[in-house]
Amino acid sequence: MKWLVIIGVLLLACGGFAFWFFSQPGPKQLDMVNNFMPGDSDARLLVQDKIYDEALGLGLNIWAPKTAATGPLPVIVFIYGGGWRDGAKDQYAFTGRALANRGYMVVLPDYRLFPDTRFPGFLEDSAKALAWVDDHIGEHGGDPNRIFLSGQSAGAYNAMMLALDRQWLGREGKSPDLIRGVAALAGPYDFYPFDSETTKQSFGDYQKPEMTQPVNFVRSDAPPLWLSTGTNDTQVRPRNSRILRDKMLEAGGDAEYVEYPDVDHLEIMMALSKPFRHKASVLDDMVAFFERHE
Repeated sequence: MKWLVIIGVLLLACGGFAFWFFSQPGPKQLDMVNNFMPGDSDARLLVQDKIYDEALGLGLNIWAPKTAATGPLPVIVFIYGGGWRDGAKDQYAFTGRALANRGYMVVLPDYRLFPDTRFPGFLEDSAKALAWVDDHIGEHGGDPNRIFLSGQSAGAYNAMMLALDRQWLGREGKSPDLIRGVAALAGPYDFYPFDSETTKQSFGDYQKPEMTQPVNFVRSDAPPLWLSTGTNDTQVRPRNSRILRDKMLEAGGDAEYVEYPDVDHLEIMMALSKPFRHKASVLDDMVAFFERHE
């Protein structure tokens, strides 16, 4: 009888954990599974919940290698996706771990989401976060002369707009010239007219929709771009990255395009985590891009 009680309690506990686990956002589930697997041991959370916008209470996390650096570290500011309505910096710790383990200081900022804001609110927040990094990352051991941007999906859009449209960083007294390069995963860059519920919510009432599209801001002196996508991505189709690559090259800019076979919109992000790196060489390819432009 005692064993039946113990088994019953264990089953209830397992069931409760399973219910709690699957109630978490997808990126948080991925982060928890990622942490159970060996690897990425040379990474630590250096700074947590550092406020970069006092008025809005927006913060950022900073990941760094555990091993002592001989000099300032190159910096990657990673902007998470989620359709401009979901996501949080703490859910993407697996990204910070992955890139810090490869020798980078990684900044994960939060930004306002729908319905708290619409375009251009999330760009204003991302620009403030990048301006904070430029001003303060040296205090934490980062190199302000080697700042890269990265992001996935909506986050890739934010990163691309900061790199291409000078006005957003200009409002913070900065220039996109501080960006050494942008590594973008499955971003939307040419998506007008707004025909999805997500884009209608975040962009639909903006009076100048042409000002929301990254493809309209290509220029020869933009930071180098690394544009990646998966062939099975039906949410943000590969044409977005291909068109931006083509327009950048036509303008005399620097842009690379990588297409991963049999990878969909979520899997390209999952490939940064330990359990799914076999799916595509996203992490290795991103790091190779950063190293080429350090």
